[in-house]
Amino acid sequence: MLTERAKQLIPKARIVSFAHWEATIPEATIAMFQAADDEGRYPSDTDLDQLVATFETFPDAEKSAALARVGVARLLRDRADTIVTDARETVLAQYPGITDPGGDLYPPERAKACWRDFWHFLRCITYGIAGGQTEYTSEEGLHYMELLYQELNVPLQAMVCGLEGLKAASLKRLPASDPEDIAPYFDHLITQMRRFSNS
Repeated sequence: MLTERAKQLIPKARIVSFAHWEATIPEATIAMFQAADDEGRYPSDTDLDQLVATFETFPDAEKSAALARVGVARLLRDRADTIVTDARETVLAQYPGITDPGGDLYPPERAKACWRDFWHFLRCITYGIAGGQTEYTSEEGLHYMELLYQELNVPLQAMVCGLEGLKAASLKRLPASDPEDIAPYFDHLITQMRRFSNS
């Protein structure tokens, strides 16, 4: 059962920021992605196609890189469920018993909330990849997420392990040329979450 404080923190723990997009992406396209975030969903083909249309004025090399990133965002979106399953298996292997009685992710509702967070973390990462922004998080939103995780006694090391699992599961599904370019988008959120566990 959620505490009143947790209920108050949840709507504030919005970790994506589109502020850095404003220099290169039209306001209407940003609004589409903001709507996707508001609805808690991955970018649709319509969202991504509208983003691609904004690349027409980019120099050729920059345009090519931007198109490749959108392709990665589509792939991660379409394989999100299997990627999250892989990340979950990573956590369960690293922390045997975590979902058993007495474990940090017991009862089952706590475990389900954790796996759901992985799905949303990957969603947030796909926004950053699509927009070419490795700094895609909101400091304020992260602050409230940290407070929320403290309130809920979320096992932070396991969450970081899960993010590492998301990264590994995602990168292995990409063409050989992409992982080096895409890894920083995962590393950004991993770094932010590690700060939670050190605070």
